Amino acid sequence: MNADQILAEIREANLSYLMLAQSLIRTDREQALFRLGVSEETATLIATLTPAQMMKIASGNTLLCRMRCDDDLVWGLLTSHGKSSANDSVSRLHASILLAGRHQEAA
Repeated sequence: MNADQILAEIREANLSYLMLAQSLIRTDREQALFRLGVSEETATLIATLTPAQMMKIASGNTLLCRMRCDDDLVWGLLTSHGKSSANDSVSRLHASILLAGRHQEAA
């Protein structure tokens, strides 16, 4: 993959993210705040973007979304390496609880 292809993929990911975020915010604001990990102010701004504004913002060369799972504990729980499928749902629940706590800390 060359640099132009990577930039095109970033722009496509940005536009998809903005469209999804706007849809989530308009459908269920509280769930959107939690799932997207954004503030009230950011959610308000995203909800009011026009299609032209979304295209302009998405055309940058930096990803708008970021990984919120930034520690080994959460990644270990999400990937469940070497664990049975029975523990998989428990591990994912534990990861969700940890991420929810981090969302509350950021708010």
